[in-house]
Amino acid sequence: MYDINQKTIFVLDHTQYFSISSEDYVPLDFLKGKSNNPSDPPLPASSQQNLQFSKSLWTSSVESSIEYCRIVWDLFPRGKLIRFIVSDTAAHIVNTWKFATQNMSHVLNAMALVGVPQWNAPQSSDYSVIHGLRAAIEALAEPTEQQLILMQNQEAGATGLEKIPNKGRVICITSARDNPSMKSLEDIFHNVLLQQNTVAMAQKKILPIDHCHLVIINMVPMNKETLVTNRAKKDLSPCLSTEIHTTSAPEISNKLTHLIMSHYDLASTTVTGIPMKEEQNANSSANYDVEILHARNAHTAICGNEALLPTSIKEGAEYETVTLKWCTPRGCGASDMSACPPCLAQHRVTPVDVTSRPSSCLINFLLNGRSVLLEMPRKTGGKTTSHLLSARGGEIFIHALQITRSCLEDPPSISEGPGGRITDYRIADFAAFIKAHRLVPLKNKVKPEDNLHIARERLYNRSLYFPLTLSTTIVFNLQRSLAWLPNFLRKIAKEDMDKTDEIQCQQNIYDLYTASTRRELLPFSNLNANRIKGHKKVDQYKLFCAELEVIIKSCASTPYHKKILENIQNVRAACGDATVKSELDATSDPSGKTIIRATTDSPLSPPHSMDTSSSGTGHISKVTKRNFSNVGQRSLFDIVSSTERSQCSKRTDFSGRLCTPLGQVAKLYPDFGLKDADGSATTATPVKEETLGIKLEVPGIRT
Repeated sequence: MYDINQKTIFVLDHTQYFSISSEDYVPLDFLKGKSNNPSDPPLPASSQQNLQFSKSLWTSSVESSIEYCRIVWDLFPRGKLIRFIVSDTAAHIVNTWKFATQNMSHVLNAMALVGVPQWNAPQSSDYSVIHGLRAAIEALAEPTEQQLILMQNQEAGATGLEKIPNKGRVICITSARDNPSMKSLEDIFHNVLLQQNTVAMAQKKILPIDHCHLVIINMVPMNKETLVTNRAKKDLSPCLSTEIHTTSAPEISNKLTHLIMSHYDLASTTVTGIPMKEEQNANSSANYDVEILHARNAHTAICGNEALLPTSIKEGAEYETVTLKWCTPRGCGASDMSACPPCLAQHRVTPVDVTSRPSSCLINFLLNGRSVLLEMPRKTGGKTTSHLLSARGGEIFIHALQITRSCLEDPPSISEGPGGRITDYRIADFAAFIKAHRLVPLKNKVKPEDNLHIARERLYNRSLYFPLTLSTTIVFNLQRSLAWLPNFLRKIAKEDMDKTDEIQCQQNIYDLYTASTRRELLPFSNLNANRIKGHKKVDQYKLFCAELEVIIKSCASTPYHKKILENIQNVRAACGDATVKSELDATSDPSGKTIIRATTDSPLSPPHSMDTSSSGTGHISKVTKRNFSNVGQRSLFDIVSSTERSQCSKRTDFSGRLCTPLGQVAKLYPDFGLKDADGSATTATPVKEETLGIKLEVPGIRT
């Protein structure tokens, strides 16, 4: 892929304005020292204040652009080409696209010949940066050595070469009065670019420019206001995008360092805590920091959820740098590097301040055959080794080390998990799940995309809820213990459920409801389900119904699924789940009459329902009748009623209820407290006065 940073052209303004001072004065302290001859008079204070100098705008622009080239050529020895054009009364070409001129020595020698602009030169309208911009567009149209090879192959009839890509970037360092002047500069550049593309279409020796990125840097002296405002990248046309930056002369180096990181996708790393001996006192040492630049992939290649790269912003900079701590150095031999983690990425590095003493010491240390490990903090505390600095063939590289488990090691056992050894994975169920979702080629290929869409949707719905272990599920833990549960799950998973399947599922739900009312224990067979066994019986049924509800919701695609889901929610409410009960109360029958009696036993009979309150059982009866009245020939209401009638027929009903007319309430002990007027109705047995004063025998009451 041909990137836009393959070609970069610097256009430097060489007009009279760039001969002025940058107003960034450097004091000459070494001239203020004591004279060797004591008889010499000291320098006056007025002359000491003038012992300072400042760079010109031209010197600042040349130094910063040369530093830009140094970083690019250090990190990319081949492939990234940079040219210089100096503009005054005409455009002066400093170097070409040939590899022989792409080096620091050639550019510096050419810049020395150009020299500083003459401040006393006569004013003329011929001095303009537009000459350099025109020459830059023509230089972009010139093919590089690699593009010449492609053009020759294209002329030879090589296949697969429809169009040779040609993109580039122009960085213009100049100074303008205001925003309209910048707008005029952009319009002139755009028009010349369109004209050049028109000319290139008719010639074979030059290439049309697919896209150009124009970066205009407006440089002014220090502490001087300017009317030119910054502007982010903006597309003027499909073939041109521009951006404007305003900076002072002392800050132009930091500005270009910030721009180069986005132009070439670079990142900054600051190595902290480097022990280094003091230059004045060799017996003492101090810790220094060195900032290096490299490809951004050296940071992004680190994989792992514990990666936490600490970042900070250096004083005077506009970008973030990652701070890594210096570790104990080691050699670069095979025995020394055997204990290092595997390397994920390797990229060249270059120091930001190449002339500083800490940078020079670090470079010499690495070039002498040593390597340095760099640490970064972990998210959970502590530190981990994340990078390695070492030299190979006279070049320094940064290695991104793997901080997680390596794929080169033996694969971990399936029983090893984050919580320790896990032995109850649902491996058999997962294998069955895979077999049930295999794709088979069709003989007639009718709408294959629709079939793939259906397969993805089905796999997504079926895998919405899939517990990994048996200890985290109740439903799949009881598949072998409850005879009706496997068939129920198969019916639920059917996308074309019919009425017969619904009736069978409703019967299974009734069996579950019956078992819950009888307070039967759920038959757990897995020994790893001790955590679930510890719950109360009511809680076990609540969890069981809640998990069934989740499974049905993931498969609910037909009206039959929705009816089954409502009935499961009713059973869950009958088990005392307050969440579901509150939702169902909002849609309950306003009359509040109980359709199914909770029980027909006498007060001395043992309770049969899980909830002794009449409201809970009456509520499930009302909802059950409403939801199951249309299911098959026999509804759940009919099944429950017939079961209760068969149980009641085995014992004699309360005699008071039998003697009471239909619709009235039976009265217990109707003759209690009445005087015995005649002895024909009942025969009273007299007792002693120490006990009750009267004793009645009521027919139908066993004594």
